Amino acid sequence: GRGEQILAEALGANRKEAIIVTKCGVPWSEEKKTWVRNSSYEEITTSTEASLRALNTDYIDLLLIHWPDPDRPFEIPMRAFADLMAAGKVRYVGVSNFSREQIMECLKYGPLAAHQVGYNLFDRRMGPEMLPFCEEKGIGVMAYGSLAHGLLTGALTRETKFGEKDWRARGNLFGLPLMAPGNFEKNLEVVEQLKGVARDAGRSVVQLAVAWVLRSSAITVALTGARKPEEIEENALAVDWRLSKAELDQIEKIMKGAAGTESAR
Repeated sequence: GRGEQILAEALGANRKEAIIVTKCGVPWSEEKKTWVRNSSYEEITTSTEASLRALNTDYIDLLLIHWPDPDRPFEIPMRAFADLMAAGKVRYVGVSNFSREQIMECLKYGPLAAHQVGYNLFDRRMGPEMLPFCEEKGIGVMAYGSLAHGLLTGALTRETKFGEKDWRARGNLFGLPLMAPGNFEKNLEVVEQLKGVARDAGRSVVQLAVAWVLRSSAITVALTGARKPEEIEENALAVDWRLSKAELDQIEKIMKGAAGTESAR
């Protein structure tokens, strides 16, 4: 909840000017000393109450289930969602990392406004199936990892070393060995070529990566991380860049040299 508290402090009296999105369904287990999937009615409702307190607000704009819970029918979290919306504590609900079949099951019990899923130039696994499906169902897609978890920032080099606590040190990004030895070096070369396409348009490779994600009408949000205000400003400039067919063709030609884009699972 610390992140929610920081956000509340930052927003102050401007809360109504922001759309707040938070998640539920993956609490910390003291017994197992790890995060666990739990979409029980009690967990969804109590964690949402905790988020409301941490955020210092009486409503959440969009609440997502972080990961599907294999131990409970989806009717249970959807009932919790319905009650939270009826009470005015949540405006819209959605899911994250769900399959098409799991979303279909959820829709039997109520509406979903959003689906958050990994999607970027290197990781397109969800694109062919998920994007048209969500668009058909009126579900907005929030693409996370738009910058391939740092790979598409253009800031990484062959000398980059990830710390022991940095999950990227394993070289595996959500099932894709994009940063594994050999693949990492090849993908850095791909990013260098993408920088050239961006430069020709007077843009940065970050803006190219975000613009590529947003080119799909199914995607409503391209999620990016930022450590400095100027990084947010740079990312935002990608919104008005409509990649031309020639640019898209050039990007696809470059991406043929990418390595590790097949699932390692």
